[in-house]
Amino acid sequence: MDFPTTFSERIVLKQKDSFADQIWMFFASVKLTVYTLVLLALTSIVGTVVLQNGSPEAYIRLYGPGLYNMILVLDLDRMYQAWWYLLLMVVLCVNIVVCSIDRLSVTWKIIFPKNISVNPQRFEKTKNRQQFECQLPMNSFAHQAKQMLAARAGKVIEKTSETGLILYAEKGRWSRLGVYVVHSSVLMLLAGALIGSALGFKANLRLDEGQTADTVFDTHTRLPIKLPFTVRCNDFQVKFYDTGAPDEFKSSLTILENNQERFTEDILVNHPLRYKGINIFQASYGATTPDEARFEITDSETGTVEVHTIKNGGVVSLPAGAGNFIFEGFVPHYDFNGHDLGEAFIGHLDTMDGRNVQIVLPTKFPTFDKMRKSRFTVEVKSWDQAYYTGLQVTKDPGVPFVYTGFLLMIIGCWVTFFVSHQSVCIGLEQTGSGSTRVWVAGRANRNAQSTNLIVKKLVKELKEVSG
Repeated sequence: MDFPTTFSERIVLKQKDSFADQIWMFFASVKLTVYTLVLLALTSIVGTVVLQNGSPEAYIRLYGPGLYNMILVLDLDRMYQAWWYLLLMVVLCVNIVVCSIDRLSVTWKIIFPKNISVNPQRFEKTKNRQQFECQLPMNSFAHQAKQMLAARAGKVIEKTSETGLILYAEKGRWSRLGVYVVHSSVLMLLAGALIGSALGFKANLRLDEGQTADTVFDTHTRLPIKLPFTVRCNDFQVKFYDTGAPDEFKSSLTILENNQERFTEDILVNHPLRYKGINIFQASYGATTPDEARFEITDSETGTVEVHTIKNGGVVSLPAGAGNFIFEGFVPHYDFNGHDLGEAFIGHLDTMDGRNVQIVLPTKFPTFDKMRKSRFTVEVKSWDQAYYTGLQVTKDPGVPFVYTGFLLMIIGCWVTFFVSHQSVCIGLEQTGSGSTRVWVAGRANRNAQSTNLIVKKLVKELKEVSG
């Protein structure tokens, strides 16, 4: 190993050590922990107020163009994936690790001491200290006191003092690690959030009945994401209340790999399909364009009524050869003067007198086309209703870390708040009259009430033995 030989080399090494110490002190600061937690709390409030993962139109409608541009610059529309929010979590992780390491050496020496020192003076001013006289000689009473102390507080250490005998026992040194378990739980939770943000995704998938897909589209970026398997929608079913509101809707999905069917499962709202770390949720549904429908065409001048079954895009002649009717398509929602009339068929009337008009036929209002007061009116009589299923596809590899973090949090909080490092000391002094003066006291790093209870019970048992 080469050692610095010149004065300038020693100065450079000293500056490097000083800079490293400053960095270490910065991340070991409790103030940094407080400031980072406050910033995370405040920004999380912003994330609950500002719409997340919305469409540009929704942001402009809610906040206006100016605020929308600021939201885009600061990534407030997907704040929990924003680089600066993830950076705050990384800083908090580093801060927790450095703080734990910085204080671990002292805690380790307390938990695993080379020699346990017994200092009776530490128990002189404790509030739970009790003293009484025992009629038994000190030597005969000490044996029974040692057994009782061992039953209450663990292994007993004997120490001869100038005035008599000291019996000392302690338990729960390991409980000082509870705070490190809590720190580990926070790190696990933050790691789960970071891993989920970096490697996970939330995407959408629309499937018609009988359709297959192996690619989904990211909810925010709309970029395609390849799945490690293929999804096929075998069937979609929906039930309605009498009011027309949906009661239950479910999809029958089959997972395929290498063109081989793996399994088939029905999914409902809150009952997703899970496979290879990917979750498929039933999110929405909608009506697809029917392949064909039956239309009733009425000629008000002649009273002729004709019913035709027309395929999508098909053309039929109007009564008396007065023109043509074209089935152009289907929309799941038709807006009429600001009112959603629901599903509607779109058609086109091309009459011989040169009048070409597009007509809308809402399924909930069969006579809607009569409002035109034209010679020819059209009404939808029946159709084979088909639906598509709207699926939300998510992947979050950080979930196991989050679950582990919650488990460690419960264990750490239980150790921290309900388990303590307790020490109990019994002092025995031989009096001139042959009796024994006994004092009992206890200390704890927290949860002193538990130690007080141990002292009270121990004193009661000792008094019973002493007569």
